[in-house]
This record gives sequence, structure tokens and C-alpha cells, in this order.
Amino acid sequence: MKRIVVFGRIPNPTFDYYLAARLDAPDMPPYEVADIRGRDTPALNADGAFVILCRYASPSVLRWIESNAKHLSGVGLFLDDDIPAVVTGKDADFLYRLFLWYRALWPLRRLNRHLDIVWVSTPHLASRLARVEAMVLPPAPAKELWRGDGSDGDWHCQSNGDVLIGYHATGVHLEEHRFLRPIIAEVLRARPRARFEVFADRRAKAIWHGLDRVQIREPMPWAEYLADANTRRIDIMLVPLSPSHVNESRSPTKRIDAARYKAAGVFSESIAYGWSRDTEELRIPYAADAWREVILQLVDDDELRRRVAGAMHQTVLQMTTAADTGLEVLEGRQV
Repeated sequence: MKRIVVFGRIPNPTFDYYLAARLDAPDMPPYEVADIRGRDTPALNADGAFVILCRYASPSVLRWIESNAKHLSGVGLFLDDDIPAVVTGKDADFLYRLFLWYRALWPLRRLNRHLDIVWVSTPHLASRLARVEAMVLPPAPAKELWRGDGSDGDWHCQSNGDVLIGYHATGVHLEEHRFLRPIIAEVLRARPRARFEVFADRRAKAIWHGLDRVQIREPMPWAEYLADANTRRIDIMLVPLSPSHVNESRSPTKRIDAARYKAAGVFSESIAYGWSRDTEELRIPYAADAWREVILQLVDDDELRRRVAGAMHQTVLQMTTAADTGLEVLEGRQV
């Protein structure tokens, strides 16, 4: 192995949260990244290249792998979602499910014969792919990805005294939008200084219409989302997970998003975030009464928010240190 080539729809959070910092680790070979969204594959040197597919492949990438198979040192695939469960589920809209089938599932019929290794984000996702013997690669973000201003934490409410609550979800979390809506309505009625912002796609927007002090934001490209946290703070970040096959394979990457905004995170008790109560991190059952009570406590108690945010900060810092080992399975393959 002389070099690593990563194919994917890059920039994206999957590459940044799992691969980028590991590829920058000491003793890793040089690497380059190729965005698959163009029709043609960029001019790349295949001699001794180890290829990593980040979630997706395209027809042009498959042709490139097939035509250069004799020159490659290996091919790996990284997955951070139970994509078959998303495709067959009901929360994601039809066009997204069709996209996943075309870019993630359909390519496997040609890709399987070339694959040397499959990495996945969680042990549960590995168990869903038991026949593949996938290796688990937990999130390991670079420190600058979530601590962009270099500070170790400045947890406070908004300068005007309001408390901003956020729910930043993708379009596959329609059930969680429905779960949160009555909870947030009650919190806003009970606490005049609370405000709420939500990222909502076309289908989820309708759930939030009619509430005062609610800002409905359009989903934004990954680079813009990263930059958004450089100019402001969120006081409380909500991360509910409904019981489902898809959510059983979730990885705890929303901790990273919450840490970037220096927010106090509230997480569902789940395989992703755990159940232990021996921590300042808030993990609570997926029950409306429990969520309403915890959110009200956080709105009222500045010091509690600081402690919760600080505990989560330390957890994300531990994630970051995992990147120092690089992609260990590849270290012995270098020449």
C-alpha cells in the first residue's frame, strides 16, 4: 500500500467524524479524497492505492475499481447507518430511500467481489452484518471539528437572557419530530424565556407550524452547518431516539454536534448513548413526561446546564483521542 484514496459524497459528516482525523494520524500513508458527485472519476494514481468507499459508490467509481483492480492494494467500505432498515422503513421520504438504494445497496452486487474489509460505526451495526465480519470504527473527530474556537468551554445562556433549545435532525427522524412537538409546546408555555429552533425538511415543517418562539430552519450543507456554530451558542440540544431498527444502529455523533454549540445535551436512553446514570450526561427514557421535566430543569438552572455540557465535552474529547491510532488494520500494509 502506497497511498489511500477515499471516495464519497465529500465533504460530509461521515468522513469528518470517522475517517479524516484517523487518516491524519502519525504513520498513516498519504491520502487523497475524491468526490463522487461528478459524472467522471478524477485522475487518480491506482498503483498501490487502498480504496475506501465512504458510504456510497457511483457507476464511475465502480468502473474505476474494476479497471484498476490489479493495481490496487485493497478496497474497504465504511458504513455508519443500517441502510437496508432505512430503505425499508417509513420515516425517510421516498426520494431519499431511492437514493440510498441506488448509491449504497445496488453497487454492492458489483463491489462485493473486490471488498477486503468492511468498517462500521457500532457493534450493533456489525451484528446486523454478521456474515461480513465487519470491524467496528467508532467516531473519532478532530478536535478542531467541534472546538473550532480553541476554547475548552464557555457554557452560558444567550446574552439577552433567553434560553435557546435546539433540535437538529435529518429527514429520517419524522417520528422524533412528532414526539417533541407537544413537549416543546408545553415548555414554551411554561417558560417565557425559552426559545426553540428546529431543522426540518418539507414533511417535518408542518409539525412545527403554529408555535410562537419557534424558528424552523432549512437543512443546510455540511460546511455551512459547521460554520453556523462559530457565530453563536445553543443552550440545550435535544437528541431523542424512538425505538426502531434504524436507531438501534445509531452512533453517538450528536454528542459532537452538541459539543460544537457548547450545549447541554439531552439524549435518549439507547444502545447509542447508553443507560448508565452514573454520569452528569443526561440520558432519559423515551417518554414525554421525562423529557418535559428535564428540559424545564435545564431552562431554569444555568449551573446544571454548565455541568451537563462540561461532562459531554469530556466524553467528546475521549472520542477525539481515539483518532491517534489511525486505521490500525492498514498499518502493516504500507510499503
